[in-house]
Amino acid sequence: MPRKRRCCPPGLPVHVVQRGNNRQACFADDTDRKAYAHWLREGAEKYGIAVHAWVFMTNHVHLLVTPPAADAISRCMQYLGRYYVRRFNYRYGRSGTLFEGRFKSSVVQSREYLLVCQRYIELNPVRAGMARDPAEYTWSSYRAHAFGKRAGLWQPHPEYLALGKTPAERRAAYRRFFVQEVSGRVTKDIRDSLNKGLVLGNSRFRDEIEQLIVGSE
Repeated sequence: MPRKRRCCPPGLPVHVVQRGNNRQACFADDTDRKAYAHWLREGAEKYGIAVHAWVFMTNHVHLLVTPPAADAISRCMQYLGRYYVRRFNYRYGRSGTLFEGRFKSSVVQSREYLLVCQRYIELNPVRAGMARDPAEYTWSSYRAHAFGKRAGLWQPHPEYLALGKTPAERRAAYRRFFVQEVSGRVTKDIRDSLNKGLVLGNSRFRDEIEQLIVGSE
């Protein structure tokens, strides 16, 4: 059965998840995470990708990115996998694949869904019981958004910038956003869209993306 065609239209944000093969750990310590962040930043710069949000868990990574071209994310993830896996295998005396063969992705509608998806990404450590508050977890973009922590990877999305006229206003609004209760339906929609390669957005937006795909075939 042929693979479903990946949808990453230029200029639209995409939620990406890269998992360890068979759910194995892809980070043993912070040194590994620093190396992954380094190659992610290099790959993003090489292929012109804006990285808006991220979280590095033990056996998977969530990213929210905007590509300039349809194949930019695939090229970036291949670049990242090639260099990071080589280093990981050398460090731990192993060989073979580290990540699942194909990362998961879902196009995200900016206006209504982007910040919701971003919050979902940054709350991963809380849902996993690794932190009580997203600010406690070092390896996510939350502290950049909520407190202005410098991060070389970070290119804030316009939807985040629209939260306030000044950095302080934006940070305060973002922190308030995290106090709101996250509905189970929203979480399910994000997961279903990602796992099934669907579009995260309203029906009109999904139809527009479908037309883009059909028109490019």
